[in-house]
Amino acid sequence: MIQAHAVRLFTERGYDTTTVNDVAVAAGVSAMTVYRHFPTKEDLVLADQHGRLVGERLAATSPAQPLVRRICSALVDATATLTDGDPATRQHLLARLRLMISTPALRARHLDNHYALQEAIVDALGAADPEAAFRVRAAAGACLAAMHTALVRWAEEDGKTSLPDLIAQAQAAAFGDHAVEGGAT
Repeated sequence: MIQAHAVRLFTERGYDTTTVNDVAVAAGVSAMTVYRHFPTKEDLVLADQHGRLVGERLAATSPAQPLVRRICSALVDATATLTDGDPATRQHLLARLRLMISTPALRARHLDNHYALQEAIVDALGAADPEAAFRVRAAAGACLAAMHTALVRWAEEDGKTSLPDLIAQAQAAAFGDHAVEGGAT
């Protein structure tokens, strides 16, 4: 609820001109409550639990599949879970993306989220030794870069296309059709 009020206010008034106190008042809570759940103003837009969801999807993939295909499939499946349900959730994600794209402080913070998701992928795949972890980080970083390209396009198109399909298209453009489910082998 707090995040929804924050995104609404940031969209209406602008990120830089809206304070955490403004968000607290709109949500009917104290500023301390906002900070308890969202330690920084940037977290009000960017905080999410995608790492856990991607990790669950990775666990469901076959270890026999190529690494990039496992990661790409998990990213597409997790995104489908987030966007194929409630239209309000989809619109909230779209508003958050637009804010991230248009606000320099949020773009910079997005890199932190990118790194955290990359590490969640390493953890989910159990890459314990340094060489395996390096390979997974490299593959995850490349997959996340392609996904970011799809996210920006989705926002530019006002969410009119399927985000999971755009991510699959971006992954196929980067790695070939074999990198995604249903692609050529």
